[in-house]
Amino acid sequence: MLNVEDWAEIRRLHRAEQVPIKEIARRLGVARNTVRRALASDRPPTYVRAPKGSVVDPFEPRIRALLAEWPRMPAPVVAERIGWTYSLSPLKRRLALIRPEYVGIDPVDRVVYEPGQVTQCDLWFPETPVPVAPGHERVAPVLVMTLGFSRFVTATMIPSQQAGDILAGMWLLISGVGRVTKTLVWDRESAIGGGGRPTAPAAAFAGTLATRIRLAPPRDPEFKGLVERTNGYLETSFLPGRRFASPTDFNDQLTDWLVRANSRTVRSIGGRPVDLLPTDRAAMLPLPPVAPRVGLTSRVRLGRDYYIRLDAADYSVDPRMIGRFVDVTATPDTVTVLCDGQSVAHHRRSWAAHAVVTDPAHAATAKAMRQARAADRACRQARRHTDGHPVTLRALPDYDALFGVDFDPTGTENQP
Repeated sequence: MLNVEDWAEIRRLHRAEQVPIKEIARRLGVARNTVRRALASDRPPTYVRAPKGSVVDPFEPRIRALLAEWPRMPAPVVAERIGWTYSLSPLKRRLALIRPEYVGIDPVDRVVYEPGQVTQCDLWFPETPVPVAPGHERVAPVLVMTLGFSRFVTATMIPSQQAGDILAGMWLLISGVGRVTKTLVWDRESAIGGGGRPTAPAAAFAGTLATRIRLAPPRDPEFKGLVERTNGYLETSFLPGRRFASPTDFNDQLTDWLVRANSRTVRSIGGRPVDLLPTDRAAMLPLPPVAPRVGLTSRVRLGRDYYIRLDAADYSVDPRMIGRFVDVTATPDTVTVLCDGQSVAHHRRSWAAHAVVTDPAHAATAKAMRQARAADRACRQARRHTDGHPVTLRALPDYDALFGVDFDPTGTENQP
């Protein structure tokens, strides 16, 4: 089965780089029919990959101890020092990943960005807590995206650092621009590429848009210096002196402020981002006809308390669905629950931790079900005469007294 990464790369090469199908098949070592199926599909392939470790994992602490003292120690010498008995290939791959953390300063040249080439993305955590519910405040992440050529900035506050919420924020901002650059640069955010490569949700998102996600090297903030400077600009120019009533109010104030921020003259490009944006957009990729899958999704069996948990908050569901599987979908604004394709709950999403969101109709239905069950239980327990009047049930000790029987429940009657 074609994996998500190859599927995304096929779509990028064909749509962004205009590489022919035959050449794509040659580069990736797949059949041309496989390439055609990938291009015809607007959704990434689904598969389950079993977790697989590496023989290097137990040796990594000793490798790091050696690199901390001798950062450029060759792989054969490292293998000798740690008692390595396997092939050098996995050791070399691990050294390529972790050695940059110890080699020291790595100067880079100034980068010149072409129109439509790159967008740098990052999460900014403002110092000012935002009220998310009565009596509850929290510091929520803000997704910031800066276009490389025009320096045009877009940003929005999102509920969490989970992949679904980050990708939903990216799709919101990209849709606002109307097109997407050929590369999206991220640091090693765990939900996007914490393992050194794009996660499956991130790769599926990029593949649907026919773009690619490029991850910054470890501990190299200069790799995405544009958006890092934007974060500092937001910290010093947008945040001071402001108060916010809710995340919606935060995003409204931020949107108004960004209009002015994108109209200022940026010295490094000798112009205003808003004036350079049309040139940037003209070189970008068009958006796909099918929107990518974003937001949080899960499938759970509804328990007796008829609540489902999503991002540390609980939401009520129609209690008639107890015991059945329900599909949960959440955007930054709403939570929807479906059972067999039918809506059984719809809530405004709460950003507060440990919140309990209850639909009064669900509570009323649960109360009616409890009352009906209690009445049914009482009806089954009551005995009735043939003429219909109820017959009182007597306790078992009453019958013992009637027949003159005295049972000792402790069993002492059998003792001498």
